[in-house]
Amino acid sequence: MTFKTLEDAAKFYKNYSKAAGFSTRVRSTNKKENEIKNQLITCSREGKWKSKISPTEKTNPIAGLNCPAIIYIHTLKDVGAWIISKVVLHHSYPCCPTQAEMLKQHRELSMSVRRTIENNEEAGIRPSKTFQSFVAAAGGHRELNFIEKDVRNYITREVHNVSEQEDAKEFGKYLLRMKEKNQNFFFELELEDDQSIKLAFWADARSRAAFEYFGDVISFDTTTIQTGNMLFLFMLLN
Repeated sequence: MTFKTLEDAAKFYKNYSKAAGFSTRVRSTNKKENEIKNQLITCSREGKWKSKISPTEKTNPIAGLNCPAIIYIHTLKDVGAWIISKVVLHHSYPCCPTQAEMLKQHRELSMSVRRTIENNEEAGIRPSKTFQSFVAAAGGHRELNFIEKDVRNYITREVHNVSEQEDAKEFGKYLLRMKEKNQNFFFELELEDDQSIKLAFWADARSRAAFEYFGDVISFDTTTIQTGNMLFLFMLLN
């Protein structure tokens, strides 16, 4: 089978895995001059390893099942297409198509579901109540393609992160207003890649003036406070 892009080939195999009742993962990707040349996608239960939890605490210490199911995708020279040149369809364990939607790879939250989660979180509704409302609207757990854990993870990963981003924006605006009122006000604000606060430092005009007047006599103690993912640095005048 040939495809226009690697993404199309991977999507095809993902859709097939959902229909067949298993999940996949990328085993290896080979590049040449920063361009992908081939990719090996396997069943997520490929390989064999032992759980770190002792058998007395976990009845099934083997996580991997040495599943041989794979597809091998590579580029066709001078054609600009991708081909699946090797396929193994056999699995080392029984697949269950009716339960495929509960596998992590196939669970997803639609845009409307995400919006409802955000609105409920803002209104102070507990995640468990939010999930039960989805269950009731769908007519049962089996009618949903996500679980309560996905709702909680979305709140932690996305909703709270957005709140931190908004807090960072407002805090930055506050520091700028202080700087506009007094040019001797000093601050440093460092943000993470996701625009949440990484490090914040500020010193008011009085502290800076005292330091310049007394020179070496005056000393400053710096105190750091960790709040969630945010680190604040305060300079205290002695």
